[in-house]
Amino acid sequence: MSRTTENALRESLLAVAAEDLAANGFAGLRMADVASRVGVSRQTLYNEFRNKVGLVQAVALQRTAEYLAGIEQRLAEAPDPFDGMRDALAFLLARASEDRLVSSVVTGADAEDLLPFLTTRGLPVLVPASAVVAAHLRRRWPDLPGERADQAAETIVRLALSHLLLPSGPPDRAVDAMITVARAVLPE
Repeated sequence: MSRTTENALRESLLAVAAEDLAANGFAGLRMADVASRVGVSRQTLYNEFRNKVGLVQAVALQRTAEYLAGIEQRLAEAPDPFDGMRDALAFLLARASEDRLVSSVVTGADAEDLLPFLTTRGLPVLVPASAVVAAHLRRRWPDLPGERADQAAETIVRLALSHLLLPSGPPDRAVDAMITVARAVLPE
């Protein structure tokens, strides 16, 4: 099997697994169903991901990477660092509101057992997201001490996750609140 074919198969398996997770949660995800919908054997699926936990982790890593690519792009494109953060946060909230899997994780609708993937077992999201934001802060404020950049980045990411999990108003108001916090912890 060529590398391109392997990648296409993996992408198909991940897409179907993400749909099933959004609809049925972790407990309702069945390896046999994913394999059948893609048209491969269960053994092929197990060879690729080892087990259900490996499949769910791969879905989470893929989805996180997609979000982080969009966030990095917006951070890099804006001439002002706070405008970049504003654009990135607006992108995150808008994209998440359209993403059925994220909605299922956040609201518990159809998939109440997925919430820990953003809370108690959320390090695979928190760590790379914080690293992306910390890199942005270091580029934009080269004199900012590394530990302070890391703390500010983690605070901003945790605040963004909090707004995803428990929105208190319209997304633009949440973005304004997060930028206010970022301005308070970062030099102008």
